[in-house]
Amino acid sequence: MQRPLPRHHSIFFLILRRLRAPLVLLIGIIAVSVLGLTLTPGVDEAGEPHSLSFFHAFYFISYTATTIGFGEIPHTFSDQQRLWVTICIYLSVIGWAYTLGSVFRLLSDRSLRQAVATQGFVRAVRRLREPFYLVCGYGETGRLICQALERMGVRAVVIELDDDKVGEIDLHSYTLDVPALCADAGNPETLEFAGLTHPHCIGVIALTDDDQANLAIAIAARLLAPRLPALCRAEHRETSANMASFGTRHIIDPFERFSETLALALHAPKASQLLGWLTGLPGTRVERRRDPPRGHWIVCGHGRFGRWMVDAMDAEAVPVTIIDLDARPDGAHRWVQGDSTGAESLRQAGIDQATGIVCATSSDVDNLSIAVTARALNPELFVILRQNHEANHALFKAFDADITVVPSRIITHECLAILSTPLLVPFLQEVRTRDEDWCDARLEHLTARLGWTVPEIRSERINLKRAPALYRRLMQGEGITLEMLLRSPSERSAALECEVLFLDRDDDDHLLTPEGSTPIRPGDELLLAGTRRALNDFGLVIANEHTLNYLLTGKDLPGGWIWEKLSHRARPAGPPKLP
Repeated sequence: MQRPLPRHHSIFFLILRRLRAPLVLLIGIIAVSVLGLTLTPGVDEAGEPHSLSFFHAFYFISYTATTIGFGEIPHTFSDQQRLWVTICIYLSVIGWAYTLGSVFRLLSDRSLRQAVATQGFVRAVRRLREPFYLVCGYGETGRLICQALERMGVRAVVIELDDDKVGEIDLHSYTLDVPALCADAGNPETLEFAGLTHPHCIGVIALTDDDQANLAIAIAARLLAPRLPALCRAEHRETSANMASFGTRHIIDPFERFSETLALALHAPKASQLLGWLTGLPGTRVERRRDPPRGHWIVCGHGRFGRWMVDAMDAEAVPVTIIDLDARPDGAHRWVQGDSTGAESLRQAGIDQATGIVCATSSDVDNLSIAVTARALNPELFVILRQNHEANHALFKAFDADITVVPSRIITHECLAILSTPLLVPFLQEVRTRDEDWCDARLEHLTARLGWTVPEIRSERINLKRAPALYRRLMQGEGITLEMLLRSPSERSAALECEVLFLDRDDDDHLLTPEGSTPIRPGDELLLAGTRRALNDFGLVIANEHTLNYLLTGKDLPGGWIWEKLSHRARPAGPPKLP
């Protein structure tokens, strides 16, 4: 449902428009009352005829209509004047009742609340003076992305069409304020209000469940902010092709990503396990899973996910039987028409001789039902289970499938890999080109050093901003190798619990898992995997001159201004340092 953003952003004029009728009525009642009171005859204390002036009549009607009077001024009223005042009192009560009713209706008006929320949101975004990502869509994926951005210390601005989901943002305990607006993110005006052209916006992440909305966001980002990286979710191949046609940098189709992973697992299981260990959620433990077997597979459901799975198996020449209510024999696969949740359909598909099954329907209940029935018929079956909703995590965890495919997690991992460590993407592409022996050796080496817990992945560029201490030494011509840096700042003989996965150089050269004897150059960018403490220690080593000097020479430099001055006096003059 499209919910256009109101174009009237002046709350004052909006209120005046909505209260125009009651205000006109109230002013008319007061005007008639004042006029009538000036025309009504009265007498003064001497018994002479006297009529109220417009000033006295307006003064009397003003306090009478609002407070029911202080008395009769400037003289005691005549009966005619009291009769007219009585009529005025009832008229004013009607006018005020109508006006107050209109005010209450206005306070509950959706347009006014939307206008107030929009103005508050626009002011909050304009006040931002730190980098932020514009997140469009706050579903399961959007929530995971916002939580991950907060852990990274990066602020997010959210646009979400569902009012209830916007309300959830306040219930989550974000330490950073997350400005959020309930509006259609496909509207370019809304994107501008949300900071698409803001100087501190560093990226756009389109995660709505509507491909057309994500496409509109990608187009708006391409035209209004072409320098910003745009990460866009696309669930249909046509949408992906459309986005790619105008240069969208990152297009994420979760089912396509998993089909690539499955195809890789079928012909290179070690490479698949290495990628799974590197791209999991940091801190979670990855179990060494059995590799997907080659042989006869059954795919239950031929929707978007099912088609990707069939294509992946076709690419690996794996025979497939497809079970679907809408069987469409194509001459290349065996089809079984029916509901795959029943044992009869599974038997017709050859479940007894199958080596694997993909439960690929859009219903979590049906997928679990298929998996339980299939395992009962063939306990050795390799099961790939599609989980559509994060809320059903407990059920899927209890079943313990070989692989559980959660689209929201796939998109989240992909986005985080791109956002937090851009160097991870070219590293993973390089890994996919390596043979099984190389991947097996790397996996055994890394897991032997760091364990099966998913490591933190971080990149560090050797420049004056990120690594001032190391950069100055390298510019002075010192030769420093990776091995000399990967040591503990508290005990230089102990190695840090981290490994350098990738080294990228300014001359477009790069090294995959460089050796410890590799010399470091100014401008190098390193991709590291390890524990958080080890990566923090590495950041300290390359940034702090005292720590770096201790690692390289074994000597502690004096700390503090006084000791440094005293030390400089006693120290012989050395080579000049760069500023």
